[in-house]
Amino acid sequence: MERATPLPSRRWLLKGAALAAVPYALLPATQADAQPQAVDYPSAEWQPATSSNYTASSRPSSYPVDYVVIHVTQETYSSTLSIFQNPKKKVSAHYLVRSADGHVAQCVREANIAWHAGNWDYNTRSIGIEHEGWVDQPAYFTDALYEQSARLTAAICAKYGLPRDRSHIIGHYEVPGTDHTDPGPNWDWTRYIRLVTSV
Repeated sequence: MERATPLPSRRWLLKGAALAAVPYALLPATQADAQPQAVDYPSAEWQPATSSNYTASSRPSSYPVDYVVIHVTQETYSSTLSIFQNPKKKVSAHYLVRSADGHVAQCVREANIAWHAGNWDYNTRSIGIEHEGWVDQPAYFTDALYEQSARLTAAICAKYGLPRDRSHIIGHYEVPGTDHTDPGPNWDWTRYIRLVTSV
């Protein structure tokens, strides 16, 4: 007759599980844990675009950053994130600002080249900021959107030594060769530049 093996006690199981977990606690953070460190702008949330929609680079050593390009999405915030995460779309921007509260998502690291301007030379030398809304619906351009976007643009200008002026903070429509009209006639450039310079 075989002797029955005693079942381990609950206490023994818990001790074993705790000891097994110790090596994992000593390992470096996982990629998921490292995501908050991926943002270049501390107030941003990391919402990465697919790597199929931008070009990896090492800016500003590979290309100087000379411009901030202002865009309007012609989509909702969530739809824009989905577009940036869809490898078939071939488009991205470094940042996206939500209309309702000015929340900022970073989608592409500033060192990399986002595909936002429709002009390779300008893509290599700019940071693209998309704003949730439609060019013909000025209600999307809320106080929160203007204020948080202006803080972001001011931080980018400070980081790369850009003057906070309309020669360096441009609309998508000002990129040579573009067929876009954003941010459109309802974007208040006077107010925006005043906010950027007052931060």
